[in-house]
Amino acid sequence: MAGLHEDLSETHIVGRNTRQLIVRAEDCTALATRQISHVGVGDAAAPYRIVRTHLSGTYVHASLGGEGRILLDGRWRPHRAGMVSLAPAHVLHAFHAIPSKRWQYCWVRYMPQSPRSAIGFMAPVMARFDAAALQHAILGLHREVQGQADSGSAMLWIDLIEHYISRFAAPLQREDRLSALWDQVRRDLGRPWNVEQLAKLANISGEHLRRLCQSSLGRSPMQQLTYLRIQHAAHRLATTQAKIEEIALLVGYQNPFAFSNTFKRMTGFRPSQFRSRRQSARESES
Repeated sequence: MAGLHEDLSETHIVGRNTRQLIVRAEDCTALATRQISHVGVGDAAAPYRIVRTHLSGTYVHASLGGEGRILLDGRWRPHRAGMVSLAPAHVLHAFHAIPSKRWQYCWVRYMPQSPRSAIGFMAPVMARFDAAALQHAILGLHREVQGQADSGSAMLWIDLIEHYISRFAAPLQREDRLSALWDQVRRDLGRPWNVEQLAKLANISGEHLRRLCQSSLGRSPMQQLTYLRIQHAAHRLATTQAKIEEIALLVGYQNPFAFSNTFKRMTGFRPSQFRSRRQSARESES
């Protein structure tokens, strides 16, 4: 599967063997009120494959059964029953079914203007969570929209959907030691941090920091540091005209080639490509 990462481009392949029930904001004003683009439940088989090179709104993806693959931190990871991933806005986002296997899942995608899509809301994360109740809430909303389509009843189902999303996300955000640590790191991304320095800043041992990061983020402390650096670099590339070498130094990369390679692994594009695509997108919108 590693080769897939080398040629990632915008892709939306469903296939005739994949079944999905979807409720979209344009068909349900209550979803639009909550700034949710769409929700759904699916049962997928190859060649099902989705690649979004610039995810516009936060996407929560929960596995219910079987197995698929999801791209997180630049590498493909298995996505099995009881696992939920959260992809924040403005990242490379991709997942696919595995040949000869089926994959059951549900999802919630937020609009770009949702508070859950704000820069810095959360880092990409994969964690254990029983999403069966979330699935039933989405199915309840789908049945309501397909039936009487009562807006009050629809809002009750959406309240439940939001409740289960919060139940998943809130504990990950409430780890005070990690929140305070990463807030400080964000203010000095150019510093050559190591695990020992990060652990000292959090006032815990290095091993304890590793366990906390793995359980709450699904990644190591240094992987989280890399994510924060690339996230800030992407923001600077999109909002300033600073030279790429200057941005690389700002976020802790002395070697611009190492920065470029890491940026491509995390976002799917070289820094210069990322900047030109964002500029083209803004011009087309104006």
